[in-house]
Amino acid sequence: MEIEKKEIVELLKERSLLKQEVYNTTLACYKKFRSIVEQEIESFREKIQDDRVRLKFDYNGDFETHAYVGSDVLVFNMHTNVFTFPDNNSIWKNSYIEEDKQLGYFGVINIYNFLAESFLQKRMKDAGYLIGRIFINKDGHFMIEGKGELSYYFRNLRVNIFDIETMKTIFEVAVKHAAEFDLHTPPYQRVSNVSVQQIKSASNAQELKTGKRLGFKFESELDKNN
Repeated sequence: MEIEKKEIVELLKERSLLKQEVYNTTLACYKKFRSIVEQEIESFREKIQDDRVRLKFDYNGDFETHAYVGSDVLVFNMHTNVFTFPDNNSIWKNSYIEEDKQLGYFGVINIYNFLAESFLQKRMKDAGYLIGRIFINKDGHFMIEGKGELSYYFRNLRVNIFDIETMKTIFEVAVKHAAEFDLHTPPYQRVSNVSVQQIKSASNAQELKTGKRLGFKFESELDKNN
């Protein structure tokens, strides 16, 4: 029993320290990424001197950044927990991680795409979409699971370093994806029934759920839609 207790103590120390290291690395990357996003917004503003094109940057607490780009808002949200993958995930066969299993623990920065008006008009029922997840390990290496170009540009965990140029590229690819991902009208049957309360609301029917792709589910999208 004493041997078991010693193993548990060592395991707790190892995992706790590892997760703290991953968290600290991810937080440092996120803070830098946040400043890069702000700089990129300013750069776009210099190149697009037209007030009709919305270019705005906001913080929402320590772990969430809002970048308004035209009719969209990109939300960059750092999760405060550390994650790994199931034992049967193919990532454990990656030669880079086989060299050190601790490299298979990640902090996560999620990238969501919402309609800008959903935030500005406080339409709380509107849908947003996860377009990318950035996984960062203790050494600052990363990979991205995502939609469109985000799904294939950043898959090589061994060589991907979350540096300034990479941050700029990720932001620009996310903006491009959001701009090309147009608003579709929902099926007629889905919006055919409207309550009096919705119509009479102060927001003039803004409670009706709006989203670029109503019914869209990130995990069920096929590769053909990338």
